[in-house]
Amino acid sequence: MITLLVALIIGALLFGIGLYGALSQTNLVMIMMGVELMLGGAMVNLVAFWRFLHPEVYAGQVFVLVVMTVMALEMAVGFGVGTARFRARGSVEMEEARELKG
Repeated sequence: MITLLVALIIGALLFGIGLYGALSQTNLVMIMMGVELMLGGAMVNLVAFWRFLHPEVYAGQVFVLVVMTVMALEMAVGFGVGTARFRARGSVEMEEARELKG
């Protein structure tokens, strides 16, 4: 059985790898993958806290389902923007997306 400390360390590692990936990459797809890892790490921590503190309450499970839905929607919108950007400009590099500045 996994202890709370092990689950929190795994979640923190996932979040850290995702943060590094999101901040160090210039490709839109790689940035989105980093954000997904960050959300996954946060979700692992949420499930760990829920499991070890209040296993009889199902609000943690519902919140995880909501976060997973938001993750799927974020990826769908992000890939839609990336596909439109690639079709229009031929690249998904964020350094070349200066026209998106407001």
